[in-house]
Amino acid sequence: MKQYKFTGEYECKLDAKGRLKLPAAIVKQIGGVENLKFTINRGFEKHLMLYPNDVWEVKTNEINQLNIYSTQQRQAIRYFYRGATELDVDASERVNLPSSLMEYAGIDKDVVLFAYQNQIEIWAKDKYDDMLGEEPSEFGLIAEQIFGGIKPNTDL
Repeated sequence: MKQYKFTGEYECKLDAKGRLKLPAAIVKQIGGVENLKFTINRGFEKHLMLYPNDVWEVKTNEINQLNIYSTQQRQAIRYFYRGATELDVDASERVNLPSSLMEYAGIDKDVVLFAYQNQIEIWAKDKYDDMLGEEPSEFGLIAEQIFGGIKPNTDL
């Protein structure tokens, strides 16, 4: 699997047919037009997750390790796959978001793409703004609790 290092926030608008034009920076980060193959599914919150297909394959391999005889794990499998759709990217670098997923995420026209690691979150702009408004005022304390014992990697 290719190692992706997506980064950035991108405000976008869907066109009248519900198509999302991928920002040039995302196309560049994925390595060009020939690599524009994605699968989309529900996020953990009310947003969507966009994965390059090779990343999707790794994610599905992880989820397929769960035990189908465990009720909780079976529910996780169902939730993870619910709405999952391979997307076709057209010649104009647009993807057509499935209407059921748009409804789930409350996406109408204005969206924010939040790209990090090897995935891209797609948020309805108003929901993204609401989420940012819920950021804790003491982020420094939270970061200290989470990262305080981690020694920085100086080999980069």
